[in-house]
Amino acid sequence: MKNILVVLTFIISITSIAQHDNSLGIYRGEETKLHDLIHTKLKVSFDFEKKQLNGEAWITATPHFYSKQDFTLDAKAMLIHEVKMGSKDLQYEYKNNILTIHLGNAYAKGETFEVYINYTARPEEVKQKGSAVISEAKGLYFIDADGTDPTKPTQVWTQGATESSSCWFPTIDSPNQKTTQEIYMTVPSRFTTLSNGSLISQTELPGDLRTDYWKMDQPHAPYLFFMGLGEYSLIKDSWNGKEVNYYVEKEYEKEAQAIFGLTPEMIQFFSDKFGVVYPWEKYSQIVGCDYISGAMENTTATIHSEPAYQKAEQLIDENTWEDVVSHELVHQWFGDLVTCESWSNITVNESFATYGEYLWREFKYGKDHADAHLFEDKTDYLTRGLEDKNLVRFHYADREDVFDGVSYQKGANILHMLRNYIGDKAFFAGLKLYLTKYQYQATEAHQLRLALEEVSGVDLNPFFNQWYYANGHPNLEISYDYSDDKSVGVKVVQTGKVFSFPLAIAIYENGKVLNHKVNITKREHYFSFKTDKKPDLVNVNADYVLLCSITDNQKTLENYIFQYHNAPHYLDRRNAIEELALHQDNKEVNKTLLKALDDSYYGLRMMALRAIDINKNPKALPIIEQLANSDPRTIVQGVALGILRKTGDHKYKSIFEKALNSPSYSVKENAILGLYKIDKAIALQAVNDLDKDAAEFLATSFAPIYIAEEDESLMPFIAKGLMQTMFKENATQKDQQQFMQTFGWIAKSDNKLAYQNLVGDMVSKGKKYKKYDIDKIAINLMTQMISLQKESNNANKQALILIVKKGLVALVE
Repeated sequence: MKNILVVLTFIISITSIAQHDNSLGIYRGEETKLHDLIHTKLKVSFDFEKKQLNGEAWITATPHFYSKQDFTLDAKAMLIHEVKMGSKDLQYEYKNNILTIHLGNAYAKGETFEVYINYTARPEEVKQKGSAVISEAKGLYFIDADGTDPTKPTQVWTQGATESSSCWFPTIDSPNQKTTQEIYMTVPSRFTTLSNGSLISQTELPGDLRTDYWKMDQPHAPYLFFMGLGEYSLIKDSWNGKEVNYYVEKEYEKEAQAIFGLTPEMIQFFSDKFGVVYPWEKYSQIVGCDYISGAMENTTATIHSEPAYQKAEQLIDENTWEDVVSHELVHQWFGDLVTCESWSNITVNESFATYGEYLWREFKYGKDHADAHLFEDKTDYLTRGLEDKNLVRFHYADREDVFDGVSYQKGANILHMLRNYIGDKAFFAGLKLYLTKYQYQATEAHQLRLALEEVSGVDLNPFFNQWYYANGHPNLEISYDYSDDKSVGVKVVQTGKVFSFPLAIAIYENGKVLNHKVNITKREHYFSFKTDKKPDLVNVNADYVLLCSITDNQKTLENYIFQYHNAPHYLDRRNAIEELALHQDNKEVNKTLLKALDDSYYGLRMMALRAIDINKNPKALPIIEQLANSDPRTIVQGVALGILRKTGDHKYKSIFEKALNSPSYSVKENAILGLYKIDKAIALQAVNDLDKDAAEFLATSFAPIYIAEEDESLMPFIAKGLMQTMFKENATQKDQQQFMQTFGWIAKSDNKLAYQNLVGDMVSKGKKYKKYDIDKIAINLMTQMISLQKESNNANKQALILIVKKGLVALVE
């Protein structure tokens, strides 16, 4: 499951995102196993009018150890019509979402039995909460079931994690269960279906119906069961003779390969890296309309949310969904093949999937690209107030709470530390042993430790006790001095909690770098290193492996300039750019920032572009002009054009006009905004010449133009995408002002469709990100909308107020 981090860059402060552990002192261990599931066979059909599922289930099981004459299943908000064993009716009780079946005889360990249950699943009656990662938890979702919403397709899809599969079929809804499966899905013939395993047969039925039979011969956890159906285009791909398919809406047929097409190469890479060949019979990916999370790694059948959809003009800049694709694929090993035995141990699923994003980037695009991503993960964890949470967390208020920046981002960084601690060969050989030894089983983090110890011979108890079973991270204060006896002293002080760890210190002098590895075991250490002269740079945590915060107030501008030009790591250059940007009255600083515009990693070129003050560093303009014209990355071209447009200088007109022909949306956007400042007529013509997709995609960016020109033609599209601008990266105060200006424009308007779109999006975002108080922000904005309409003379004011009031009711339901 992919946790899509939402960083609210304005409107609310970062402090409102801080999460605190309300553990209530409740121990959350592995679910006690009374029975083991063996096989689950389902026959289902769908009542679209009632949003219900009519189901038959045949469940084969055996007592885990002790003899049992009762069989207990999770079955949430269902109607139970009949329970049988063979032709014999069985007695049962059904209350509090628990189905207790009296088997008639006691069964011993190893004795199997099969029960039949005829039931109706009623997902709309389910009462259980979602989380920041999964906004709802009703298991089965009907999208536009009555086909009346012209903006949405009719679809049905499921979401089993964490324990919501029991909303659509009776089961033991725990991650420590494993079962094979069969599903017969009877659907309208126009629909394409997807489930786990292989499609065995399709049988046409009277009344334009069809039954698709899907079968999964390898056992997996109940929360990974999946069904999806809709009018999809099926894009076929393959890896080593196995099907690799992409299910997308027809509009995105042409883009499907660009969005998902690296999947076969990823499967090969991870098979090689983990030493275990992709274990399942196929791999499919589907995009669900209104899907409630980022993505979910259902075995052989991953579902993605709609942000996966991107047009070619976006993909030419970058595929923003590629990390999600790699993340969910890694889960097919870590999470699906070997599953966490309890949600307390979710790190053995999610930390690996998150670190898999790093591994893929490292392989495909190089270390800078990967290190930039790991830094984002590290920063996410460090800035979100999560220090009080253990990585393996046996105490929490609700199981959904463990899907957070500790289990994902911190966990990925801990794996990076572990990889460096025992070395690449031992780390990946240990993962191979872990995946092989525990395949089709459920594990805890100790079993990961034991596999890594068996391979490496290293006692990893201290590492796991500190990083997995405890919380926090080192906070280091660094100082150093140079003495006449030609030695440099480095003082390392831990403030707060004391950790033990190896620490890399690099000393640069006379064109050489001396790398030292020291062991930190107490609150304060002082290390002395021989040098021939005063060092050019002392770099602590020089390999950037340690997850920590560092305060080093002794680095000078000269140190940072030297660091950018000589230290090897992505973060050496990034940190230098960040510091030097604050001191642009210095000539040498400006020279270094100019050099950064030519950095080998495009992310740092963009960072330098945004950092440079062209008033203090006018020599940057010719370089920025060159980047705008010909940088190999169109996304960099777009940022460079954005810098040039802020100058309002007519001499860049030809550059903007040339950029209008670019296929990239980011380039086209900045070109038009630049032209609007210097030649309004050409800019407006360019806007009018945009095709429908481009006009809708760029509508929010062009809101200032539409406002200035009093043009409401695209107001509904602007309204639909306005809330998303709250989550914009690198947002400035000007972005906040533009948001409020655009909001005011829509809120004062008489445009009914724009009101429906804006309120609908507020309700959706408010519910999805309630944990981050977006619902409160939406309520505040909607209250302003009502006030503005009351003061207006709009013909539709009463209808518009009603739209908002209905939105307020929907938001608090």
